[in-house]
Amino acid sequence: MANPTPKPKQTTAIDHGVGSRIAFLRAANGLSQSALASALGVSFQQVQKYETGKNRVGAGRLQAIAERLGVPVSSFFEPEPESTTDSGPALLRVAGAVELLRAYNQIADDQMRRDVLSLVKSAARIGQGRPADEAAPQTGGATRSS
Repeated sequence: MANPTPKPKQTTAIDHGVGSRIAFLRAANGLSQSALASALGVSFQQVQKYETGKNRVGAGRLQAIAERLGVPVSSFFEPEPESTTDSGPALLRVAGAVELLRAYNQIADDQMRRDVLSLVKSAARIGQGRPADEAAPQTGGATRSS
């Protein structure tokens, strides 16, 4: 009886999940695929293939990626949060969310942060078709006068 030829290594759903986490964490760290590739000593196309799940990521390479992104290796294997929730990592996948958080984090003045938060909440209410005067009561102190 002849031995069947072995199938080439195929990627799995886990490989796709790991790749998706790499892409998310890379973007959250403000790194381009080229920057991550350079840090790893591979081409940006290789990083693309990891992120799309077309290529499997070896253990040593995954460790290097984790170190570069400042996360434990286990973070690549955590279960995906429900996409219907309004909190957590799923929310950070919304276009512009990470940039908004970065900019917000750079505001040193606490009152300015409260004002920005109030502005964003008002914009969200207007975007949902609710008037701004239906706002929840403000917390965090007095408002700034101009």
